[in-house]
Amino acid sequence: MFNKHDINRNTLQLKGGQARRGYDWWWHSFTAYNKKTGEAKPFYIEFFLCNPKFGQYDPILGQLEENQAKHVKPSYLMVNVGCWGKKHLQLHRFFGWSKIDYNFGAPFYVKADDCYLTESITYGDVFVPKGEVENHPELMSDYGHIHWNLVIHKDIAFNVGYGASSLFRKLQLFEMFWHAEGMKSSFEGSIFLDGEEYEVRKDDSYGYSDKNWGKDFTSPWVWLSSNNLTSKISGKKLTNSVFDIGGGRPKIGPFALNRKLLSAFYYEGREFEFNFSKFWTNCKTKFSSEETDTKIIWHVEQKTWKNIVVVDITCQKEDMLLINYEAPNGKKLHNRLWNGGNGKGIITLYHKGEIVDVIEAQNVGCEYGEYSK
Repeated sequence: MFNKHDINRNTLQLKGGQARRGYDWWWHSFTAYNKKTGEAKPFYIEFFLCNPKFGQYDPILGQLEENQAKHVKPSYLMVNVGCWGKKHLQLHRFFGWSKIDYNFGAPFYVKADDCYLTESITYGDVFVPKGEVENHPELMSDYGHIHWNLVIHKDIAFNVGYGASSLFRKLQLFEMFWHAEGMKSSFEGSIFLDGEEYEVRKDDSYGYSDKNWGKDFTSPWVWLSSNNLTSKISGKKLTNSVFDIGGGRPKIGPFALNRKLLSAFYYEGREFEFNFSKFWTNCKTKFSSEETDTKIIWHVEQKTWKNIVVVDITCQKEDMLLINYEAPNGKKLHNRLWNGGNGKGIITLYHKGEIVDVIEAQNVGCEYGEYSK
């Protein structure tokens, strides 16, 4: 059973070795609607913390040329907000650790100036002028202005099991951890993009909330999730369903596990899990990602003793971002990390050889990238 909420896994994890080399982020994505035109537009909000042990009054930006020359590690809170679609952008606002208020316990909170995040509330403001972007590539940002005030409801969780248990977290066994406290979330409130107001409605926000933390990223990097699902067999909207796929090449210490994914499919109250760490289920995975001139394509096949899932998703590149992260060691190896919120596709679920459903997925959150050579 994976639908187990655990806000202890959602707390700030940057302790021990991860305080000196570690990142911890909370990611939220959702669909909002233009107050004037009704246009649907997907947005994301992320609070990204890095290397508290080296914290100073001002943020330390690892891609700053002088810091690269001296091998200085980055240290900051980066509030990363953006949107997808024909107009897509990512905006980064940085804070030094001395300006960050946070709680290691459960429930967590992170606050810096007028940017705030808890389990159930987030608000903030990120404005990046064009000239600042042109003169400071170390910001890894586009230019623009986003302001938001939202309530978060985390409805269905993806608890990956013992792989992110308190013991494994304490040992910092994996190089990258994952917990989705709200793989099906609903949001309500408002968000402004360059002065245009968008309404966020609980019933059709198609929201998602998770967190990742660790000492480095994975390559390849795969993520797919949606709760805007419709049965192609019955034609009915699946209002109590969601799927979530993540992983790539997880590492346990120095040892890499080749091409592994963690997946959860909550289908109208029934749970279908494909989790390589639960070895007794005999989970087998095949996946591929392809970049063409116009789109990114994902194909995933997974099976256990009882269940099979086949997933085919595409997203138009013109709707996507090449999202920017630097690792805690100061390196930036993900330079083509495609990230989107407008994916579409088909999912086929089987149980004991029989088709459970063929599902049309929209508003798919999606990500794919591999380290630069």
